[in-house]
Amino acid sequence: MRWQGIVSGTPAGWTDSLMNERQEGTKTLDRDGISVASPVAPPHDPPATRKTGLPTVQQTVSPSGKEKKNGYKPPAKREHALVKDALFVIKRDDTHHVISENYYYKTEPYYTILRHELEGKRVEPSSSAVLDAYVIPICLSRASLAGIPVCEWGISQAYVPLPALLYGLNYFSTTLDYFIVNDNDKAKDVIKHITNNGKYPFCFQKYPEGSEIYTCTTIFGRTAGACTPVADYAEKIYEIFRIPLVTMVFVANGASFALSSLSPTRYAHLSEGERALLSAYLANQEFL
Repeated sequence: MRWQGIVSGTPAGWTDSLMNERQEGTKTLDRDGISVASPVAPPHDPPATRKTGLPTVQQTVSPSGKEKKNGYKPPAKREHALVKDALFVIKRDDTHHVISENYYYKTEPYYTILRHELEGKRVEPSSSAVLDAYVIPICLSRASLAGIPVCEWGISQAYVPLPALLYGLNYFSTTLDYFIVNDNDKAKDVIKHITNNGKYPFCFQKYPEGSEIYTCTTIFGRTAGACTPVADYAEKIYEIFRIPLVTMVFVANGASFALSSLSPTRYAHLSEGERALLSAYLANQEFL
C-alpha cells in the first residue's frame, strides 16, 4: 500500500491569510501522476509571478530503489525539506494525515485539520485529539485508561508535595516547559511564574528521589534509536491520539517509566534514524 503525497508548508503565523487561497490553488501533476495542491507559487517561479513574504515547502518524491538507510529506503533525489514550521499532508486510502512540529490550538496545523473536518474528509489527528493531547490532565487520564503507566498528578493553586514536576495550565503555557522543584523556595518562585501570580492553576506530579526525565519521539507510533523501553507505549499513544509526530516525556525511576506529558517535536531535534523514518513516510514508502 502506498502513501499518496500532498505536501505543503507555511509558517504558523500565516494561517488566516491562506485559508481562502488554498481552496483556490492551482494543481500540478508530479511524475507519478499524483495531483498536488499548490496554494502558493513554488520558489523557482519568476519573481514577478511569485507571491513574496510566504516561505513555502512543497514537494512530492517517489519511492526509490536505493539501499536502505537505518532500515528505511531514502527518498529519490532529495528528502522533504524538514524545516521549521513545515506542514505536510499525506493521504493513505481515504484518510489525510497532517504532519507538523506541533498542533497547538489556533496554529496552521490545527486549522488545517479543522478545514478537512469541515469539508467532510477523514483526517488524523482530529481537532479534539490534539487539544486533549496537550492538556496534561486530560492526556494522562486517557493514557491511563489505555493501560499506560502515568505519573501521579494533581491540580493546585498553591500547594505542592515535594519533590515535584510542575506544568502550567494557563492559555499561554506549553508542555515543553516543565520544572523540577525540590524545596519550598524554588517551588514558590516557579508557581508564581507558571500561575501568573496566582491567576491560574497548575499541574503537579510526584517526582520520586533518584528519578530522571526520559524523552522519546514517536513517528506514526514507531520509534527509532534508544527508545526500546517505551516502544510499546509509543504504539498505544498513537492509537489514542493518532498524532504522527510527538515527543513522549516520561519520569524514569529504575526500570519503570511513567508518562508525564506529550510535547511538540522540532524537526531540528530529530536523530538521523528518526529523520530517515519520517522521510520514508513522506516519500510514499511502503514498510515491510
